[in-house]
Amino acid sequence: MRRGEIIAIGSELLLGGRLDTNALFLTEGLASVGVEVRYKSVVGDDVEDIVAAIRTAVRRADVAVMTGGLGPTVDDRTRQAVARATGRPLRRRAEALEGMKRRLAAWGRIPTEAQLRQGLIPVGAGVLDNPVGSAPGFLLKWRGCQLAALPGVPSEAERMFVMVLVPRLKKLVVHDEQERIERRVFHTYGILEVELDRKLKDVIPPNGSVRLGLLASPLGVVVSLTASGTSVTARAMDRLAQQVRKRIGAYIFAEGADTMEAVIGRHLAGRKITVAVAESCTGGLIGHRLTQVPGSSAYLDRVAVCYSNRAKIELLGVPESLIRRHGAVSGPVAAAMAKGVRIKSRVDIGLSVTGIAGPAGGTPQKPVGLVYVGLNARRSNRASGGNTVIECRFHGTRDTIKLRASQAALNLLRQWLIRPAKAVSR
Repeated sequence: MRRGEIIAIGSELLLGGRLDTNALFLTEGLASVGVEVRYKSVVGDDVEDIVAAIRTAVRRADVAVMTGGLGPTVDDRTRQAVARATGRPLRRRAEALEGMKRRLAAWGRIPTEAQLRQGLIPVGAGVLDNPVGSAPGFLLKWRGCQLAALPGVPSEAERMFVMVLVPRLKKLVVHDEQERIERRVFHTYGILEVELDRKLKDVIPPNGSVRLGLLASPLGVVVSLTASGTSVTARAMDRLAQQVRKRIGAYIFAEGADTMEAVIGRHLAGRKITVAVAESCTGGLIGHRLTQVPGSSAYLDRVAVCYSNRAKIELLGVPESLIRRHGAVSGPVAAAMAKGVRIKSRVDIGLSVTGIAGPAGGTPQKPVGLVYVGLNARRSNRASGGNTVIECRFHGTRDTIKLRASQAALNLLRQWLIRPAKAVSR
């Protein structure tokens, strides 16, 4: 088994300015070429710190992938650090400059002197073309380790990794059947990590060749089965995956790299069902997630952010007396919001959310984290039609509560779509 390491570079990753999301797809992608990520490090923009991280990585990994520090500004120092660590001086490379100039020209721009520094590549390294951005990367073998540098911007890093780096690693990283990695991933919602562990513990063979992984997040719990080598075949992993579905299938909303919004999109598009959303505490997050799916205009009509009581009354037709009687954060108001947005937009389904995201605004009767989700469907599309409302109690920061609320709303919609003849509850 080839060992891998990820080095995330950027002081903003240490100071709270940005989260590192690149490791998610890097781990999966490296596994596809027989490299198991064993380590991950995060380092700031100091050259000596990056040098130390590189030297540590090459001692314990066969493949090390760096992300970040390839831009044109003074705090982008990955190239200098690699040159210093490896003793390979930087040289301007024609293919790096040409690719960068071509990309900038397509945007109607001429490279600045600072951007031209992005064409400096360590001697002996291969240039990795950037399919969507201006900063090229590179791949260098040093002390037996394949050392790759990718941009830190997730959209650029992922496209470069999949389209450029992975094909090269498949040729350079020699692996055989004993180094094959089989992996199955399930995304669940509505069940705790400890309960999943209890339900799945005896599914895993006792010989230890298959590892069960559980990763909790605001979007649910990710369940993974991972095996390497020849002791477990793809067919055997498929059988284990079927056992997982049998045990926890009611909670699985997606598998592999699929997302909640992509699953919902396929159901809506396939059945030609339209939806409109009314959001209060989530502030448009549900709509943002739905529109992340290409082709979502076929089923998403509109998203109304009705944050104030006045907006709920004027845009959705929620009775003012209903808000006075029950409060804006209540089941009856969530139901009225869902019905109002459906009627106003003349769609098949109205989806709503109202709650208290915090950190202030809660009371003993209605604490921070209290969220109501409503769904209203036309009776012509479902025998029962009418309203469905669920009450949720979430915890965490304001951002976390908003994310959890968006997932709860989308999951309610998903449940309606896959079980149209039953009442949906949670």
